[in-house]
Amino acid sequence: MSYAIKLICIFLFSLSGLLPLTAVAQDEAAKDFRTFTLYLENDIFDDTDSLYTSGLKLSWISPDLTDYRENSRLPKWSYPLIKRLPLVNKPGLQYSVSMSIGQNIYTPEDTESSDLVKDDRPYAGILYYAIGFHSKSSRRMDSLEFVLGIVGPHSYAEETQKKVHELSNKDSPNGWDNQLEDEPILGVFYDRKWKLRQSKTRSRFSYDLIPHMGVGLGNALTYAHIGTGLRFGWNLPNDFGTFTIRPGSDTNAAIDETDPRFFRRDERFGIHVFAAVGGSWILRNILLDGNTFRDSHSVDKEPFVANFMVGVGLLLSRLKVSFAHVYHTKEFKTQKNEHSFTAITLSFSY
Repeated sequence: MSYAIKLICIFLFSLSGLLPLTAVAQDEAAKDFRTFTLYLENDIFDDTDSLYTSGLKLSWISPDLTDYRENSRLPKWSYPLIKRLPLVNKPGLQYSVSMSIGQNIYTPEDTESSDLVKDDRPYAGILYYAIGFHSKSSRRMDSLEFVLGIVGPHSYAEETQKKVHELSNKDSPNGWDNQLEDEPILGVFYDRKWKLRQSKTRSRFSYDLIPHMGVGLGNALTYAHIGTGLRFGWNLPNDFGTFTIRPGSDTNAAIDETDPRFFRRDERFGIHVFAAVGGSWILRNILLDGNTFRDSHSVDKEPFVANFMVGVGLLLSRLKVSFAHVYHTKEFKTQKNEHSFTAITLSFSY
């Protein structure tokens, strides 16, 4: 069984075991709830199978905390270090901790050739674990996330992709012998989001505007980004929006009881549309620049990449579901076409 399939099984097993807790927790405040999120990103719906071809991420967000010590999953020796973290320890705000595991898969546009195609992007996979520390008010959210993982054969991207192709009766990619070499990755990422505009009407239709910016430093990815998102709909979630898989993207937990997920049982339904635009200035991307300490395949990356996203979100009781179409401009000089993929996000608060 591939690693990606195992992750899905673990998520479903965990979720099934937690469902009975919702009956007990319905009278609790939003700040007492945990949130599981499953991110699925794939270009299969865009009739392509290359470049950023697949992403899978599972994340868990703790209940709101007044002090990080309240999270029993953190070892005691870590408390003094966490207390010294910048940007996420401002007094008077709500704190939370997120933990994530994920796998991303990247292939060249030409997956038929078994030879190295020098002007096409490298075969590569990333397998990672991330822990994030978040502070938020009703108008701002700061996230500091640490990522530890591996790029190369031990990311098991080759096995995952080939198993999926086997199950779907698709041709297997032939060039994985040319993938990047094993390399541990370590990175730290900071992200800030604001709610600059928020409007509600008596009919429960509302909109909000959520700009964001961030920076990251690591041997896999060093970059800065900026962007903004707009949402409009009925019973709009009171959170910080919907994002694709990237550091600092765990934003699906409700801020307070004004979120429709905590209305009366017969009122926990909502629908909204959203759109977002962003840009990234990239100093280093191991997936294009190649291994840091060993010779490997590489291509000349574009220093700036823009992205656009449109989608629809649904609230069904404590479940938040979103479907989005994402478009990226070219990431490297010899890339023939821009790239797009579909992003599906499932969040469950319990």
